[in-house]
Amino acid sequence: MKRIREYGIITGRLTPGPLNKITDVEGVLVGHTTIDTRDHKTGVTVIIPCKDNPFRQKLVAAAYIHNGFGKSQGLIQVEELGTLETPIALTNTLNVGKVHDALVDLMLEQCRQDGTELASVNPVVGECNDSVLNNISERVVGLEEVKAAVADASPDFEEGAVGAGCGTVCYGLKGGIGSASRRFKIGGETYTLGVMVQSNFGSTENLMVGGRAVGKEIARITVPQVLDRGSIMTVIATDLPVSDRQLKRIIKRAGVGLSRTGSYMGHGSGDIMIGFTTANRIPEQAEKELLTVRVLKESALEAAFTAAAEATEEAILNSLAMAKTTTGCRGNVIHSLTDLLLSKEQP
Repeated sequence: MKRIREYGIITGRLTPGPLNKITDVEGVLVGHTTIDTRDHKTGVTVIIPCKDNPFRQKLVAAAYIHNGFGKSQGLIQVEELGTLETPIALTNTLNVGKVHDALVDLMLEQCRQDGTELASVNPVVGECNDSVLNNISERVVGLEEVKAAVADASPDFEEGAVGAGCGTVCYGLKGGIGSASRRFKIGGETYTLGVMVQSNFGSTENLMVGGRAVGKEIARITVPQVLDRGSIMTVIATDLPVSDRQLKRIIKRAGVGLSRTGSYMGHGSGDIMIGFTTANRIPEQAEKELLTVRVLKESALEAAFTAAAEATEEAILNSLAMAKTTTGCRGNVIHSLTDLLLSKEQP
């Protein structure tokens, strides 16, 4: 499969990082466990935010719920305290609790190894409903799958119908995991912002690809998804020195990227953004009550707003381009954008 840029479709004007993935932010890794059988098209995707223990040195973080039709865990504390203290895991709707439990076990193990007492922890878990293709009620994702995803974590991770994106449907087409990044300068220094999505949303007729309205054309040759529903999880990583309030301003701009692909964030779609920065770390056990952090002035956030919008749009298109046509547990066939459109337009 090819990523969207390999078809000559370029979104925005900023330059991507070397991999054009969320892992262009130094220290960030992504791993998957994919369950792809006759009855199950599902899995788990884990975003590891840093090389060390995030509980001991928390990352400044933010969450934004554009439309709240979702079952995520951990966002209340992120919203209140402005920090992230675990990896972020994505899975299907009915496995959120099991994946949350698995992250608790992993953090307990890591903290024991580090000699850190852990009596409370806030795992962050997001979800999309993959029941069109997956027998979701059997809840096949748990501790072993989360452990395997963590062990699989790397900078150059797979995209498309893998991990938490194995069974997702986007604009009535096969969705999945997609990623992109942007680099830009502020005050003479170069910064990176990366996005990863789990795409499971959108009305077929509204689909836009590279500014071109292709949805109506695709709706004529496949079974269209009429309503914008199903959800998208958007995870944004950066190395910008920002506060959690500033970070929330940045991750809101992911909604611009969704709109550029044709989403109107419908009633039945959980459109949730989670962001963190590796620049400012908050120690769990600080010797002093006063902490010093670097933050940008508000007007300097313009480039980051642009980067979030551009990278989100491209990440969604990569999730579509890299996903393969899939037959689900009840014989449902969801075609890929590549099969229906992109491969036919190749020169």
